[in-house]
Parts: sequence; structure tokens; C-alpha cells
Amino acid sequence: MKSKSENYFDQVFQVVRLIPAGRVTSYGAIANYLGLKSGARMVGYAMNASHGEKDVPAHRVVNRNGMLTGKHHFSGPNVMEELLKKEGIRVENDQILDFETYFWDPSKYLL
Repeated sequence: MKSKSENYFDQVFQVVRLIPAGRVTSYGAIANYLGLKSGARMVGYAMNASHGEKDVPAHRVVNRNGMLTGKHHFSGPNVMEELLKKEGIRVENDQILDFETYFWDPSKYLL
């Protein structure tokens, strides 16, 4: 039987799999969508644990200001930025430029 955190992680992974290429969301937006307004840190834990999961585009989850705060959990210091740039997202100094343009809110797009 899975623990509550594992079930929560699975829910986070399901949401992250739905983020369209070329878009990003925040830890807090995912937590809000899942009904835990103050659960951004838990989403962060899930993203840290996601690297062994299949097809979870963790690079599309950033902090509420568009900063690549999770980049140190990837296999190299620039992997997260490189993956975002391949999708057409502009990044400079670990910050997504025009963040509002790329932001995808699961509460708005998922029912």
C-alpha cells in the first residue's frame, strides 16, 4: 500500500505530464490545483523524486517567479535550462523571460 505522500506524488506527476511543451507552471499552481494551497514545498519534493519516473517533464515546473530553482536536481547544471530552451522558452540567469507568456495554470486548463 502506498503512503499518502506517494499517492500525492503520483497526483503531481499526472498534472506535470499534462503541461504542454513550451509552457511552464509553478509548484504552487500545482498544489493549488490539487487542493493544497500551501503545498508548494510538497510539490517540490515530488519533483525531486520524479527523475526516476517515466515521462514526467520536471523541467516545466519552476518557482512562482519563473526561477529555475530545481535545476540542481537534474543530471547537470544546465540541463533544465537546455530542455526549456529546446521548447522555445527564453531563459536568462536561471530566470524565464516573459514568464507570464509561458505560464500554464492547471486550475484554468484542467477540469
